[in-house]
Amino acid sequence: MAETTTTATTTNTATKNLVITFGEMLIDFVPTVSGVSLAESPGFLKAPGGAPANVAIAVSRMGGAAAFVGKLGDDEFGRMLAGILTENGVGDGGIRFDKKARTALAFVTLKSDGEREFMFYRNPSADMLLRPDELNLPLIRQAKVFHYGSISLIVEPCRSAHLKAMDEAKAAGALLSYDPNLRLPLWPSAEEARKQIMSIWDKAEVIKVSDNELEFLTGNTDIGDATAMSLWHPNLKLLLVTLGDHGCRYYTKNFRGSVEAFEVKAVDTTGAGDSFTGALLSKIVDDHSIIEDEPRLREVLKFANACGAITTTKKGAIPALPTEAETVEFMKNDS
Repeated sequence: MAETTTTATTTNTATKNLVITFGEMLIDFVPTVSGVSLAESPGFLKAPGGAPANVAIAVSRMGGAAAFVGKLGDDEFGRMLAGILTENGVGDGGIRFDKKARTALAFVTLKSDGEREFMFYRNPSADMLLRPDELNLPLIRQAKVFHYGSISLIVEPCRSAHLKAMDEAKAAGALLSYDPNLRLPLWPSAEEARKQIMSIWDKAEVIKVSDNELEFLTGNTDIGDATAMSLWHPNLKLLLVTLGDHGCRYYTKNFRGSVEAFEVKAVDTTGAGDSFTGALLSKIVDDHSIIEDEPRLREVLKFANACGAITTTKKGAIPALPTEAETVEFMKNDS
């Protein structure tokens, strides 16, 4: 059993409705030159990342209250990442450190169109080793929104910790938000990825998938409304399909539609979906009824699309996440 410690920082998130994100945080190494392979890159920029952590910081940048639950290595990178969370106003009461496992690393190749390919170093990394008994349950029960991905489902003990945290949050009244964040190189097989991603599908009330994930999960290359609705389940309140530079589509029990994207010159798409999700959650955490009000939901999704677009204009995920003021200014200049 690995030794763990907790951080001592006390970021105050008690005064606002809280978004808690669960899962991995890691270091992304991004090539200094776009459009080359890892082997061809002359150098790399170190950038903090990990989808759940990105979402937590995105919420905080929007002025919301966020906390992160996960495990980092008790190493220089792990301490640096914990510091980045607290510097960005994210509560760290759910973080544990592992003295025997390293913080995860990912090398991210940027193709000429800004899209990414990944090479991960996790053998195992600390995030994979979070145990159910290490969860800060009082913190988790404070969540108004509990957000998670699928990478934490890949191996034990983190899978069991994920399931327990999700169940505790739900029992305490949280809205469950799920972004599968498919990373096939991390899974034993595509079949296992699909099976485990879908194993918790019917728990979530808000689900965001990319167009590629929609195709992967359904096996259907026609990713229209019928394909999206094949993923609907009775507990679901909002299904979102992000379409990159084509915006997003939304589906609820009573209405559906699409919201156009903002046109920008993409440099790096890393974190764009997390920025979108963080913006959405920061707007609905105080008023879940927005999901059932199409005009208000469309406004929120337009704002989320703007956040995603801004994030693609810089390298790295967390460094590129915009503030609410930056997003408002961007939308004003675009109109």
